[in-house]
This record gives sequence, C-alpha cells and structure tokens, in this order.
Amino acid sequence: MSDSITSILSQIRSYQSQMGSAALGPAADVGQSTAIQGLAGSEAASGTQGASFSETLRGALSGVNEAQQKSGALAKAFEMGDPSADLARVMVASQQSQIAFRATVEVRNRLVQAYQDVMNMPL
Repeated sequence: MSDSITSILSQIRSYQSQMGSAALGPAADVGQSTAIQGLAGSEAASGTQGASFSETLRGALSGVNEAQQKSGALAKAFEMGDPSADLARVMVASQQSQIAFRATVEVRNRLVQAYQDVMNMPL
C-alpha cells in the first residue's frame, strides 16, 4: 500500500516539474491546455503559501470546463460556417478538451482508489 502512495506522490511531483518546465518553455503560450493553465494560475496566485488541495482541484476542474466550452463553441462556429473557425483549430481544441477530461477522470479514479486503500487499512 505504501508503494501505491509513493507511486502517486512521484507522479504528482513529476507532473509539477513538467508544469514548471512547460510554463517556462516557448510552447507555454502556444499549445498549453486550459486545464494546465488553471493549475498553474492557482499555484502562482498562492504565492509563498501553498495552494490548498481544494483550490487546486477547483482550478483544474474549471480549466477542464473552460476547455470543453471553448471546444464546443469552436465546433458550433465551424458548423455554422464561420470563416474564422477552421477545421484544424476545431480538432485541436476538441483533442485538448478530451485529454483534459481523461486526465481529470484518471485523477478521480486514483483518488477514489487511495481513499478505499486508506479505509481498508487495519487499525
């Protein structure tokens, strides 16, 4: 059980290091998903005092929601024949929202599994 906790912590740390390098790289303003921007914004807003788990989770969920709304709006604009909504932008936005949603579901599944592991621990 401690191996699963260690594994989850190492994944969180690697994700945080990836977020730090993504924010510093040239692709940060070009292709970064809204969910990652929501997480980075909540970390930057906290300053020296770390963001609480609920704030981080709320920021990530709102980022996923924004990505899905943006994807839906672009798809609708493309369907309506808007010349500014080209197929490539619609597909990229759709893929970003799908990836963000899948990542959110995976995080939820791991949190539920960790909770069940803790609840099944013998006293």
